[in-house]
Amino acid sequence: MAMLFEHTMKKKNGYTIGLLGFIFFLSGCGAYQGHNFSGADIGTAQSFQVNFFQNYADQTPGSTIVPGLDRDFTLALQDMINNLTSLSLTGSNGDLLYEGEIIEYKVIPMTATSDQRTAQNRLTMSVNVRFFNRTKEDADFERRFSFFYDFDAAASLTSVQAAAHEVIFERLTQDIFNASLGNW
Repeated sequence: MAMLFEHTMKKKNGYTIGLLGFIFFLSGCGAYQGHNFSGADIGTAQSFQVNFFQNYADQTPGSTIVPGLDRDFTLALQDMINNLTSLSLTGSNGDLLYEGEIIEYKVIPMTATSDQRTAQNRLTMSVNVRFFNRTKEDADFERRFSFFYDFDAAASLTSVQAAAHEVIFERLTQDIFNASLGNW
């Protein structure tokens, strides 16, 4: 009986120590103020704004016209920031402001077969981004971001477009996020 009591007390103490450790862990997270678990340095900012990224790429010779590309990219950037920070998305007067334009969206042949036919194409998308941090003005920048997606030349762009946009948008938005908030 004494052995059973001793075992039960050890088990209770283990739970107590575990619970106390968890509480200290949670309270310690408060000391990480200005950062999120993603490593974002949001400083004292509480909101962000992503203005519509106009598609100017369709005005460039050789570019492919894609309806809705501007809307889809703008939403992807909003989602990235919203998912990785505790900032509130706002339509105006955001502490952090992202704006810019899509300046390149084109497909070019990349590799050829032995009989001089295209074997692989590359879709490249570039955006020009202006970032303004109203809480920390020395963090402002204007920069070009670019990424690509390679696909089999036998496939049409429309057949690979969803997969291509997923890859390109993920990389571009992550690069923009890192450049604007990843300086920890």
